[in-house]
Amino acid sequence: MNNPSETPEFSVVTGATVHHVLNGRRQEVCELVERTYLLHGEANTVNPPSYFLRFPDRPTARIIALPASVRGERPVDGLKWISSFPTNLDRGIPRASAVLILNDPVTGYPYACLESSIISAVRTAASAAVSARALGRDRPAPRRVGFIGTGLIARYVHHYLAALGLQPEEFGVHDLSSEYAEGFAGHLRETGDTPVRVHDTAEDLIRSSDVVVFATTAATPHVTDPSWFAHHPLVLHVSLRDLGTDVILDSVNVVDDIEHVLKADTSVHLAEQRTGGREFIDGTLYDVLTGKLGAPADRTVVFSPFGLGVLDLAVGDFVHSRARETGALTPVEGFFHDLERHRSPAGQEGTR
Repeated sequence: MNNPSETPEFSVVTGATVHHVLNGRRQEVCELVERTYLLHGEANTVNPPSYFLRFPDRPTARIIALPASVRGERPVDGLKWISSFPTNLDRGIPRASAVLILNDPVTGYPYACLESSIISAVRTAASAAVSARALGRDRPAPRRVGFIGTGLIARYVHHYLAALGLQPEEFGVHDLSSEYAEGFAGHLRETGDTPVRVHDTAEDLIRSSDVVVFATTAATPHVTDPSWFAHHPLVLHVSLRDLGTDVILDSVNVVDDIEHVLKADTSVHLAEQRTGGREFIDGTLYDVLTGKLGAPADRTVVFSPFGLGVLDLAVGDFVHSRARETGALTPVEGFFHDLERHRSPAGQEGTR
C-alpha cells in the first residue's frame, strides 16, 4: 500500500512468480539477507518467538507461525505460516509448505499472500552462505565441503554457497537414504565439474570435510562424538538438532539470535538445559559481521540459525516489489469488503 487513504489492494504471488523473481539473483538476495541481519542486530526489527502448532495424533507434524516486523528503508510487517509434515514424502509431495502474509506498517492491512516454501528455502540458504563467508574470513579456504541431509534445502545451500564464491576441490554427500544421496550427488555433478564423493557414514564425511552442512530432518541429536571434529571444521548447523551436547560444548558457537534459538530442543537449547547457562554461546552473526567476534581456525565453529521471520519478510517484500514492477501480481478483487462506509462524504476517514 502506497497511500493509506486508498482502498487497499490484496494480491497473491504464486510459487512460479516467486521462483521467476528469485532465479539468478542469489548474490543480490545474500546482500539483502546480510543487510537484514545488520538491521536486526541494530534493534531495527521485531522478531517475537516462533509459535508451534503440534498435534497429539500426528507427533511428527507441526505448523509454525513466525510473526515479524522490519524497519529501515523498506518497512514491512507480516507473518510466515509454514508446515512440516514428514509423512508427505510417502505421499510423493514435499515435506514443507508455506505462505507469507505481508502487512502495511501504516494501516496494518495485509496486502499480499506469497507462496513461501521457496522464500523460506532461499532465506535459509542465503543465511548459510552469508555466515560461511563471514565466518571463513580468518580461516583457510575450504578444500572439501560436505552435506549431511540431501533434500531441497541442501540444494539451495549449495547454489548460494557457490554464488558467494565457495569453490571446493571436492564435495561430500551423506544421507540415510542412499537414493537421496545419489540423487543429490548427481545434481552436484550436473551443475559443475567438482568431484563428488558419496560417504557411507556421517563420521566419514565429517572427518573428510572442512565445511559441513547439516540439512537433515533430525528431531534429536545423532552426531555426538567431538573427536569427529578434531580437524576443526566450520559447521553450518542449518537443521539445528543434529549435534549432541558434547559437540556443542567443544565448539565455538555462533547463532542468529540467542533468545530465539534457545527453544524447541535445538542442540544449543539442550546444551543450555544441561549446563544451566548460555555462556557456551560466543556471539551472534551480527557480532561476526561487525567485527566484534572472529572465527578461530584452531576450534570447531558451529553456526546454528533458528531462522528469523525478519529474513522471510525482507525476501518476501523484495519478491513482491519485483513482481509488481513486472505486472506479475494476481490481484484479488473485492478482498476487502464494505470500506466506503468508513469515509466521510468529503473523502476523509469518518468515525467507526
